[in-house]
Amino acid sequence: MTDPSLIDLASRALGGSVVAANDEFFAQRENLITAAPPRFDPDEFGLKGKVYDGWETRRRREPGHDWALVRLGAPGVVDHVVVDTSWFRGNYPPEIAVEATAVDGHPSPDELEKAPWHEIVPRSACAGHTANVYPVTDTRRATHLRLIMHPDGGIARFRVLGRVLPDPRFLEGTVDLLAAENGGHVTGCSDEFYSSPGNLLLPGKARHMGEGWENARRRDGGNDWVEFALAAGGVPRHVEVDTTWFVGNAPGWVSISTRDERTGGSWTVLRDRERVQPDTRHRFLLPGAAPATHLRLDVFPDGGLSRLRCWGELDEDGAAAVRRALDAAG
Repeated sequence: MTDPSLIDLASRALGGSVVAANDEFFAQRENLITAAPPRFDPDEFGLKGKVYDGWETRRRREPGHDWALVRLGAPGVVDHVVVDTSWFRGNYPPEIAVEATAVDGHPSPDELEKAPWHEIVPRSACAGHTANVYPVTDTRRATHLRLIMHPDGGIARFRVLGRVLPDPRFLEGTVDLLAAENGGHVTGCSDEFYSSPGNLLLPGKARHMGEGWENARRRDGGNDWVEFALAAGGVPRHVEVDTTWFVGNAPGWVSISTRDERTGGSWTVLRDRERVQPDTRHRFLLPGAAPATHLRLDVFPDGGLSRLRCWGELDEDGAAAVRRALDAAG
């Protein structure tokens, strides 16, 4: 698997949005952050020409460039971006660039135009019908990105892979210590044959089985598992194990364990082989749980879940670590 600590910060599943574009004559800007891979039907035409599953501008006849503003679903530090030009063969941009800014609150597109932008991907060559990958070395926190095409063309998808850096003011009190939007992420997984375990940490309810985590059928007598880093060190209070949509392929039993990396502690089982039902949201209390930085879910022998939550409070050291990370990326 790819680096499990990286998530698509721009994903609509996380709450991302394409808030503005200077031109979207042929294909809408919103397609850029669709979670599914781009589709293509060679026989599909509309009143404006060929229909593309992406963002496409008209042919420029004057100097300049086209752009789209993307609000990240969760603020964070970008590791790399992917500009996917799938199916754009003769109408892709020959060059792209990406800029970033960090603005608190909920700025309008007009307000974003006045924000202090800085370049995170310099003007670079872009190939057609290709997932173009651009590394980012800038370590500043971003809330919005500006994707620029030089001079025009079409892009199917825009992925922003990075690490969430939450505002510590939203981590006070009892919160979901596992939520991706709070900084929780996968650190290891035994199997992700059908779908990613990162889906377990996304906001809201899964709309179908494909939006959860599903492994292959085990034939070796073992069991499948996923390990996570919590948003920061804290005290877990209860977990939710949601098998919604998994009817004939839910696990038979689950176990929940935690450990504290700060003290070098080993895994401690908090709920051992709890029976679970298909298509059900289960809630399990974690009485007397010690502070932890990581959580492990074991499923027996295999099977899928739609969501996993771990409710609790950051401890003093955990809250301080979040503040330090925010200061360092300021």
